Amino acid sequence: MKLTELLLNELESEAEKSRRALECVPEGKHDWKPHDRSMIFGYLADMVANIPNWVAMIVNQDELDVAPPGGSQQRREPDTSSPALIAGLDKAMGAAREALKKTDDAHLETSWRLLAGGRPVMQMSRHLMIRDTINHWVHHRGQMTVYLRLMGAKVPALYGPSADDQRF
Repeated sequence: MKLTELLLNELESEAEKSRRALECVPEGKHDWKPHDRSMIFGYLADMVANIPNWVAMIVNQDELDVAPPGGSQQRREPDTSSPALIAGLDKAMGAAREALKKTDDAHLETSWRLLAGGRPVMQMSRHLMIRDTINHWVHHRGQMTVYLRLMGAKVPALYGPSADDQRF
């Protein structure tokens, strides 16, 4: 199996799980967080919806500077409602699918860099960076389900049934 097919299959599987989690996002909880040092729920849910965009970026760009000199990083307004988050996930997955379908395994073997302030933080082949991104996505989705439980919202079945969702 080609790397592109393997990665796309994994993305599709994880996207369905992320959709289930985003369907459970309650209204009015954007600024909720379980602890003063925790990130707010809305930011976390928005990240879960949009991480597939990172796959397209890894395929289409050679690097990303998360803290560019001069601070010229553009920020967008995060989505806050469940329908908007799901629409964001659909759009992000569309970009990831398109990028993976237009590339090949040879390109995925080439190097990609993550920079901070112009200095390399991580450098590895694109396919390994995409795998790391998928793991990052799964981690934050898991974190999001803990937030859902703590705020009294339903937790979806992801890798097996949950106390709230037996559909697995």
